[in-house]
Amino acid sequence: MSDGHGPSPETPPGWAPEQPPPYGAPQTSPWTAPGFEHQQPQQPPPGSGPQPPYQQPPPGYGYMPHPPALRPGIIPLRPLGLGDILDGTIKLIRSNPKAVLGLSAVAALLGAVPIAIGQVFAFDTMRGVLNDPASAEQADVTGLYGGFIAQYGGALVSYAVSFVVVTLLTGVLMRILGRAVFGGKISAGEAWQLTKSRVPALFGVVGLMAVIMLVPLVVIALIIVAVIATGAGDDSPAAAGGVLVITGLLLILYLAYVLYFRTRFALAAPAVVLEGRGPIDALRRSWNLVTGDFWRVLGILLLTSLLVGLVAGILEVPFTIAGTLFGLLGESAGATVLSTVLITIGGTLGAMITYPFEAGVSGLLYADRRMRSEAFDLVLQTAAIEQQRQGWVHASADELWHPSNSARP
Repeated sequence: MSDGHGPSPETPPGWAPEQPPPYGAPQTSPWTAPGFEHQQPQQPPPGSGPQPPYQQPPPGYGYMPHPPALRPGIIPLRPLGLGDILDGTIKLIRSNPKAVLGLSAVAALLGAVPIAIGQVFAFDTMRGVLNDPASAEQADVTGLYGGFIAQYGGALVSYAVSFVVVTLLTGVLMRILGRAVFGGKISAGEAWQLTKSRVPALFGVVGLMAVIMLVPLVVIALIIVAVIATGAGDDSPAAAGGVLVITGLLLILYLAYVLYFRTRFALAAPAVVLEGRGPIDALRRSWNLVTGDFWRVLGILLLTSLLVGLVAGILEVPFTIAGTLFGLLGESAGATVLSTVLITIGGTLGAMITYPFEAGVSGLLYADRRMRSEAFDLVLQTAAIEQQRQGWVHASADELWHPSNSARP
């Protein structure tokens, strides 16, 4: 039995003879007035009996909050939430507006002009019918088909132009984003010089994506034609309803197909530009990065499309409505030119917001997936600390995105 001055028999080997009271038990105040020591509760020696239950430590004790994540550029260097991705995309545009918005405006303008010209030709055909309804029955069928072809032909030309310029724009924006993560800026010319060698691979990715998306659509079209041909002699409402049901089901399946593969391959463009991969390797890389987080990536992409569509619509609709009215009601050459200009402005404004925002979200999702699955945030933090020590962002920061630099490749 200990006399209170030596170690207790229950004291584990290696422990100090005098142990502090259990955490949370009342402490004896060092400022106790003389003669009142007997009123303070005595602490039992360690191991002499059951200990009081654990109590929550008072504020300021036992808890050290995590320091804020390092943020040298447009995002914090840690796994990103939805707010970080959207905020980072806005900061990408604001941090380098000349390069981002300037390139986006050029791409949007090249895509909007063919649509505007096609619509003006269609309005010119429709104007005669609207101004003289009696001539509708005698309208030249060739003229109506010409207006139809002009409108949708312009859309096809616009899609072809957009295919080229948006692919190039995405590559250049990925290079700007890769530097902006560290707080560095890069001009449009410098970004193009760093990106132009990756252009063939970018077109390869877009071409493969087009094949993946169009082949099922061709199959669906053939199935619908076959169903219609099978029931060609049956004009009953039931047969027509069956065709509509089959068509609706096939289109729903195709929509699910598009969303699935669009999500799986959403990170291929960043892999091409920032990692230097080929088309097939980039698609495989995107597939692997999205694995394990498919629904989150899908949700962010859908929400981005919704937000961008709303903003683009707000900017585009007034110009489109005004251009349509001038195109249908005006009869002078000036009205035609004004209609073309207004529709072009509307399309350019809408696409100028859509292109960089979707590209920025895709690039930041790519960075987020690498930080989550490969501990890439440790690589970025180490590089950012060194850059802050040097006081500038060196061009060698672009090489950090290579997969060989991941903590867990």
